[in-house]
Amino acid sequence: DRRREIGLGGYPTVSLEQARQRAREVREQVWQGVDPVAAKRARESALKAEQAKALTFDEAAEQCHQTKLSEFRNKKHGKDWISSLDRYASPVIGNLPVAEIDLAHIVKVLKPVWLSRTETATRVRQRIESVLAWATVSGYRKGGDNPARWKGNLEHALPKPSKLRKVRHYPALPWQEMGKFMVELRGREGVGARALEFAILTATRSGEVRLATWNEIDLQAKLWTVPAERMKAGKPHRVPLSKPALELLKELPRMEGSSYIFTAVRGGSLSDMTLSAVTRRMKIDAVPHGFRSTFKDWCRSSTAYPDEVSELALAHVSSDATRAAYARDELLPHRARLMRDWAKFCGAVSQTAEVLPMRRS
Repeated sequence: DRRREIGLGGYPTVSLEQARQRAREVREQVWQGVDPVAAKRARESALKAEQAKALTFDEAAEQCHQTKLSEFRNKKHGKDWISSLDRYASPVIGNLPVAEIDLAHIVKVLKPVWLSRTETATRVRQRIESVLAWATVSGYRKGGDNPARWKGNLEHALPKPSKLRKVRHYPALPWQEMGKFMVELRGREGVGARALEFAILTATRSGEVRLATWNEIDLQAKLWTVPAERMKAGKPHRVPLSKPALELLKELPRMEGSSYIFTAVRGGSLSDMTLSAVTRRMKIDAVPHGFRSTFKDWCRSSTAYPDEVSELALAHVSSDATRAAYARDELLPHRARLMRDWAKFCGAVSQTAEVLPMRRS
């Protein structure tokens, strides 16, 4: 119902013969009831949509990472998430269009490290699965099975992680030697020694102690509340403080301008190696994390406390829904008594008796 002006191309790029041919094609479209201009725009839109879908895996991983930033417990976890993909997935599938990635590509990424670094490979698989799921809901992949899915998919191409994963046991001090060790530890000076002592008395991880701040301590309630972002399980953890732990805190100097309880010499938090350096200098076959095992062994071997009390003290999440439901109060009264008894045990040096043979007269 209206006349359209259509360009057929400029001379000399388009010859006269080519222009005539194009004109015939356009007239043919008109005779068939097709708007040539609308058809051209539709083709251009389709091409742009197809190009937009040609997102590479690296680009999809970066966008997925940005979407999930608020889910990470801390910056380190967020950095590890994307760096593991950069290291293991990117060299293999980084430049591939995310729409074209299939099972064979995923196996090629995981197989070289599946046996040697099973825990790392498992995490990489989970993160690839997240990226591909994001790409699907974002329109960059067609719906269907996720090639990085384990159940009913990769489980038939790779060995089960549970059959490969080796349990890592940290060197730990025998619980019978704690008293003697604590005497030597308390005789050492330095913020690292005090941090290690506090970690032992509270049965906490070194990272939780190194980054502890004064506003987490309630001296009146005798309680230390570790925020969720510093806990492995991602949940706040309340730690009852025994009398020796409270006395240790009260005797610590407070560095101006620092909120950390255990502040490094140059300010800021202690490094990862500070507590480990203390055990190395003391020449014992144990690492800071191993004292949590020492605490657990003592609980099992030398006390009558139920297992769930010590598990909660160690901030281990119960897989038993029923037991977890009954432990909503975190068994704080029981744990307070447990930590009191643990501190008392750590402060006592066990004596070995000398057995003398008795002869009959």
